[in-house]
Amino acid sequence: MDRISNPIKTKEIIDKYDFYFKKNFGQNFIIDQNVLKNIILSAEITKNDFVIEIGPGIGSLTQFLCENAKTVKAIEIDKKLIPILKNTLNEYDNLEIINGDALKIDFNDITEEPFKIVANLPYYITSPIIMSILENKLNVNSITVMVQKEVADRINAKPGTKDYGSLSVAVQFYCESVINFIVPPNCFMPKPKVDSAVITLKPKKNKIEVINESIMFKIIKCAFGQRRKTLLNSIYNQGGFGISKNDILLALSDIGVCPNARGEELTIEQFAALADRIYKIN
Repeated sequence: MDRISNPIKTKEIIDKYDFYFKKNFGQNFIIDQNVLKNIILSAEITKNDFVIEIGPGIGSLTQFLCENAKTVKAIEIDKKLIPILKNTLNEYDNLEIINGDALKIDFNDITEEPFKIVANLPYYITSPIIMSILENKLNVNSITVMVQKEVADRINAKPGTKDYGSLSVAVQFYCESVINFIVPPNCFMPKPKVDSAVITLKPKKNKIEVINESIMFKIIKCAFGQRRKTLLNSIYNQGGFGISKNDILLALSDIGVCPNARGEELTIEQFAALADRIYKIN
């Protein structure tokens, strides 16, 4: 990938426009050019790609995307950043800047063609954004995002580990995931208190079949809502499935799961099988 001859200098832009960071938007701008370059490489951006960027900030990553993609649509929630983005990136005719909340925008209204998502996500909206994208079954080829390292570890966690939870099961149900690289705090302005990670998610071509996904995710929510409780008691006390405790016991037995098992012990395949069994009881 070619180097950018005149990359955006974060401090200069902030001083020029008298911009101040807003904690409620979780703004931490990437200032390391190597990190920006490696995000593009991790997302495998080419001149054939339509890219939607979430949270462009002052446009440091956006600039790299515009240089390497066919089309870029950047969604920014902070109104005060819109004129800055338009001024600093005015040379790019393959860019459209959208002022809005990515959690409320229908991405299908942005484009009908397959697209890639690239983002430096504010920590507080990481899980809602990722799950919204996956649950809405968008025409997305890949999702490459900067997240808190702890979240990346949870996404990639395996059954039986302390990090394995509802986010692990949900993301892994839909996608294959890989942690590309770790980013220390000194690569940002202002510096966050923790390490970050760039992770890429690619939708599975052969997703696990389940009769009713909503039932499965309801079971997953029960399973990890109170981790110390057995799966049997969690589903019976919190599930609201309208079935007896004995029915749940039989369902667990049918899929080969011990009645004293906890949610963190089950694989995605077992959660799907349990959901199918409970669906048939209803």
